Amino acid sequence: MIPVFEEWQGIPAPWKGGAVALGNFDGVHRGHQALIALTVEQAQALDAPVLALTFEPHPRRFFVPDTGPFRLTLPPAKVRLLEEQGVQAVLAQRFDQAFAGLSADAFVDEVLLKGLVARHVVCGYDFTFGARRGGNVEKLRKLGRERGFGVTILDPVMREGEIYSSTSIREALRAGWPSEAAELLGRPWEIEGVVEQGDKRGRTIGFPTANVALGEHLRPRFGVYAVRALVDGTWRDGVANVGRRPTVGKLQENFEVHLFDFSGDLYGKTLRVALIDFIRPEMKFAGLDQLKAQIAADAQAARSILAG
Repeated sequence: MIPVFEEWQGIPAPWKGGAVALGNFDGVHRGHQALIALTVEQAQALDAPVLALTFEPHPRRFFVPDTGPFRLTLPPAKVRLLEEQGVQAVLAQRFDQAFAGLSADAFVDEVLLKGLVARHVVCGYDFTFGARRGGNVEKLRKLGRERGFGVTILDPVMREGEIYSSTSIREALRAGWPSEAAELLGRPWEIEGVVEQGDKRGRTIGFPTANVALGEHLRPRFGVYAVRALVDGTWRDGVANVGRRPTVGKLQENFEVHLFDFSGDLYGKTLRVALIDFIRPEMKFAGLDQLKAQIAADAQAARSILAG
């Protein structure tokens, strides 16, 4: 795993003087991937390290604390995806009151120049920075010229007239279109969480499930999905339900994954579960027998989808 730092003060010397990608990078979608590729190019030209500067918690969580879960990628997944794109170190800057209060000039002078000694920065066309979004890409270019660092601004990355964005991916997932989200991401969307103790009801009806913590992940459309889960280095086919389980009267949000032809103890393990296709919305059944029959039908549907 690449090094991750939480504060711009005290960045070790080997990671200073690099090319720095700026952004939240929630999802690390195709637009983000294009931005990071430009950063890697600049770093190679400078013979310098490749860094990503992102923010934790997400600034939206800081400014609107009661907003519902909306994250496409939680920090471990984001770092892994950034590493896969060629990033060598991440500054996941702690976004708190003090950091939010930095002016645009202070962000450049203190964080980018004093903290990271950045030689080149790359950001998207809509990047803003500093207190009350006081800085934009024009200001960044101007400060780059004045302070002597390079600036590359990435124009919108488009697909059929639509900009690749975290917002459009969230909309696709909330609508129950995981394949559309996968197109925008460049890979299936995953929920990654620890397997927690459930009520073990699934095993009593012949479909044992792993209860995966949803955490801050965006809630996709409630219902049943064909999925693949990474277990001990192997992707396994399965079927999953995300929702409130109205039939059994438990109304907290759950993500329950049934893996086909698998028997093993997953409690306490971190599971990566990729949503492949939406099968049906969440329903309430008359009783457990009806629920059991529907789960069998869902499992068959998922097997067919995943075999295709």
